Order: sequence, then C-alpha cells, then structure tokens
Amino acid sequence: MKLYSFPCASREPHELFAALSRHSYSLFFDSADRHHELARYSYIVFDPIETIEAKNGTVCIRGAEGKITLQGRGIDCVRDRLKIHGLDKRSHDHLPPFQGGAAGLFGYDLTRDLEKLPAMAQDNPEIPDMAVGIYDQVFGYDHQQKTGWFIVHAEDKSSARTHFDHFIQLTGETPGQGPATSSQRWQSSHTRREYERAVQRVIDYIHAGDIFQCNLSQRFESRLPEGFDTWAHYLRLRQVNAAPFAAFMNFGAVKISSASPERFLLVRDRRVESRPIKGTQKRDRNEAADRLNRARLENSAKDRAENMMIVDLLRNDLSKVCEDDSVEVPVLCRLESFAKVHHLVSVIEATLKTDQEPADLLQACFPGGSITGAPKVRAMQIIEEMESKRRGPYCGTLGYIGYDGAMDTNIAIRTLVYQGNTVSFNVGGGIVADSVTAIEYEETLSKAEAIFDSFEAAADNSAPATAP
Repeated sequence: MKLYSFPCASREPHELFAALSRHSYSLFFDSADRHHELARYSYIVFDPIETIEAKNGTVCIRGAEGKITLQGRGIDCVRDRLKIHGLDKRSHDHLPPFQGGAAGLFGYDLTRDLEKLPAMAQDNPEIPDMAVGIYDQVFGYDHQQKTGWFIVHAEDKSSARTHFDHFIQLTGETPGQGPATSSQRWQSSHTRREYERAVQRVIDYIHAGDIFQCNLSQRFESRLPEGFDTWAHYLRLRQVNAAPFAAFMNFGAVKISSASPERFLLVRDRRVESRPIKGTQKRDRNEAADRLNRARLENSAKDRAENMMIVDLLRNDLSKVCEDDSVEVPVLCRLESFAKVHHLVSVIEATLKTDQEPADLLQACFPGGSITGAPKVRAMQIIEEMESKRRGPYCGTLGYIGYDGAMDTNIAIRTLVYQGNTVSFNVGGGIVADSVTAIEYEETLSKAEAIFDSFEAAADNSAPATAP
C-alpha cells in the first residue's frame, strides 16, 4: 500500500461532512475556533477498515475477517491493530499531520483497564468504553493555507483515484436536516444541595490527607424530540461555543458532540505537548465586567495552585515514557479566553523515548489529570463514590493516532452524548482545600451555559431552555 493525496475542496470541512454525518463511524475533528492559535487543521474520516470497541475488559474487532472478540486492554489492541495494518508509515510534510491510522473515542471508563477502581456508580452497558476505527482514508483541511487534501492508502494510483471520486460523490450530497432541538428540560444527577454536600465531602477527604485535589462533576440529561438531528445540533453548538478541539462522532446508536477547549496529548516527531486547563471565570458581555473577571482569574491563588498541581501530575505521567530531563513547562497558568469562559492554561513539553509509541504515552497519561485530581488513583476512587453514574465518554479523549506516530487528542469536556431519544453531558470542576461549595456549583453552571444556549439557539426563542 502506498499513500496518495489529492488536493481538493474549496468548501469548509463542516460542509463536506454533512453528507457523511449519518454514516456510522464517520468522525469529524473540527478546529471550530478559528481565532485560536492551535485551530489549524480539521479532519474527516469515514468508512474504516475495521472498528474496535472495548467494554469492561472485552474487545470486539469488526472488519474484513468478520467479528473477533478477545479479552484485554483496549489501547493495547489499538496499538496491535495499527501494526497489523501498518500501511505507509512515512510522514509527508506537505500534508496535514494526520494521514491515516486509528481515530475515535477513548472514554473515561477505559481507565479500568489500567487501574483497579471500585464499582459503585451506575454503568451504561450500551456505551462502549472505547470506540475506534482504523482508517486508510482521511480528508485533512489546513485552515491557515485554506487547502484541503484527500489522503488515501491504496494499491496503486488508479485505486486511489477511485476512492477520491467516491469521496467527492459522497460529500456532494446535500441531505435534508431534521429538527436540531426544542425547548429542553434538564434533569441533573444532583440537586444544588446534593452537589454542595459532595463538594464538602471532597474537601473533608482533602483535610483527611487522602488527596490534594479532586474533579467533581454533575450530569445533565434530557429527552429529545422525535427525529432530532444530532448533526444539525452540533452545527448549533459550534456556532454558540466554537472550540479549538471540537468534534462530532457517529458510532451508530451513540453519537458525540464536543466543544472541548483542551488539548490532552500531541505528538509530532516524538515531541510531546500537553495543555492542561485549570481555573475558570465566566465571560461577561459587559467589557469592564469581563476585564474584572479576567483579572480575578489571573490573580486567584486558589486557581493557580489548582493548575500547578495538575502540571506536576502530568510531569510525573510524562516522565514514565519520555526522555530523562526532557520534561519542561514553557507556559504556566496563562489566561486564555473562549466563547463563554476564561481559563488558565499551562503547556508541558517532553520528548518521547525511542522505544515508546504514542499508544504507550496515551496509556501512561490516561485519563488526563486535569479531570481527575491528585493523586490520580485516589481521586478517581472518590469520583466513583461521589458521582452516581459513570462518566462514559466524558473526561475521556477524542483523537487520533497515526500510522506514522503522529497523535493529537483532546480532553472530552463540554461533550454531549446522544443515545436514542436522550442527550446527556457532564460539567465539573477541581475541588481543593479552600474551595467554596456555592462557588464550585456556580462554576459548573457557567460551563454548562454554552450547551444550554446551543439548544436555545435552535428554538424560536419563545420557549427558553430550562435548567434546574
């Protein structure tokens, strides 16, 4: 198999993906926030060679060889299948960095492959811990150069051309859109009092010496109207809350929309980067009030301490698979502003050891420390105790691992899961010793606001969304 590429498309990637959005295992990695420095590339993948789904230690592979079921770790299986399908592993510098490989969802509960955790929270058996496709066709779009490329691994140029023509034909279709939303009534997993009690319980654990920090979340759920169009809703979401690491993924019975502002792990030429977010302040339409919120966040000792704890955690995780003394922190607690919130963001860099692969890096750092707490394992045990339902995709990772060793993943926050006629999402925050329970609750609502708004935006504004 050789890699072939075809320059194509003056249309925006989200316009091309519309026709593919109804196909199972069609994925869209969307650099939706064009103003963000990292929002350079968007990708579309579809029609995988095979799919790999993992649930509670069982892995199911579906492809040309039929269905194979085995026991094992999901990430190990992805690493093995990439080797089996090892197509053209060379990097082609003139193309967008993802040129084929594995892509999809690594959900939070995949961590049970790696750590022994209690089983207290309710699981959803229909949502896989991991859902990944192996792709030999990628459409990559460079927003800086305003150029799109269809990239395909094929036996010869004639075969590659056939794939390209098929892609053009597929994306030329203009499917009709169903309703994107209606007025939503949300049900939370916690009342305000319950959430604040849980925050206080976490603070008690901190004072008892169990942990330094724990990320606690609440889940909002709602029923969807008949014929609800999840792709049309994603278009609303990216309009209301454009994010640099956004995504839409169709896994058949389960679909995912993400407006994540956070990069988990990037690998380019064995150079690794992670950008944990800790510290949040709500945006305000009044310019003076917004400046005040920025200043509050930049000068918040509590938020800076929270961020630095996670930086230390990630430095430790990266050191397991990166070269000695290569772990550096070039940016610490820099303020970045997004559509609805301000965040403190740090940047950690390192060099991956020559005997380690991106899948090893993902396994060593999974799940991201910014959404667990520190120490990580004890924090995850407390999360299992405090949150009534398992997180599923939330706080896992959406991203890709290329045949050539390139990788980019987000932290799956601000992420919705559509299943049947329901939609759900979690919002949370880091709890530390000096957290104030009421403020922590309000912070979760600030993070949820953009998602609530995305449903309102599609309605006729006569019946606004209802939050508890």
